[in-house]
This record gives sequence, structure tokens and C-alpha cells, in this order.
Amino acid sequence: MRNWLIVAAACALAACASGPDVGAGDQEGPSPFPVARGSLAAPPVETRGHAAPPEGVAAGGVDFGAWRSADPATYAPAFATQIQRRFAGRPASAVKAELEANGFACVEGSRLDCRIEIMERQCGFDWYVVLERGAAEPAAGFDIMCLGAR
Repeated sequence: MRNWLIVAAACALAACASGPDVGAGDQEGPSPFPVARGSLAAPPVETRGHAAPPEGVAAGGVDFGAWRSADPATYAPAFATQIQRRFAGRPASAVKAELEANGFACVEGSRLDCRIEIMERQCGFDWYVVLERGAAEPAAGFDIMCLGAR
């Protein structure tokens, strides 16, 4: 009896390990992955690889502060607050012109999306300002992503 149970268990494990015979048309239902992959366009190339902004106030008046040594948890909210106060209630065309004067690359579509994306010391730095249509003030932020240990 004991040997029979061991043989039955071994057969059951072998059947599970082999999996279903996909070639025979035994599919487990529709694929969870859609055929049409994504509908958003990739960001334009011109928003990548710009020169690093200055530490301190840029020629266009945006204060980037000491971003190279800043703690992102403190720097990001301060940058967002500065941008929101500076551009609140202003039309998208004026926001775009001023941000471009400060080194941002802007793309207009259903919203205004302005960015500075650079690589420095194996770290990617990203400043962004997004103004949705009809919004009173822009959303802004800053992010750092580093490769490997610092």
C-alpha cells in the first residue's frame, strides 16, 4: 500500500511538472496581455540630454538651489512650491516661454509638459513642470535615480 502511494504521488508530480499541452489547443483562457501595447507616445527626444541647470538662480529666474548635494525629500517639495507660486494663474504660453528661458524643454499637447533630464555621476536628474488644461497652477517635481552604490 505504501509503495502504491509513492508511485501515485510521483506520477502526479510528473503530470504537474509537464504542464498543459499548449500545442494541442488547450489554452487556459484569453491572454492577460493586450495585443495593442500602450497608446502613449514616448517623450520627444528633445526633452532628453540638456545641459545641467546652474546651482542657484538660472538666467530666467528659477532658483535651482544646490541641487547636486540636496536631499531629494527636502528639495523636491521646495522646488514644487516655488514653481507653483511663480506660475499660479498664468497662461500656458507664458509658463512655457519662461520655463524654456530657464533651460526646460517643453511639449504642448493636451497639457504643457516641461522637463530637464540630465545624467551626472551615474545619476539621472529630472525636473518637471506639468500644466493641465484648465488648471490654476502647475504640478512640479524633482527626482533622482542613481545606478549602483554611491
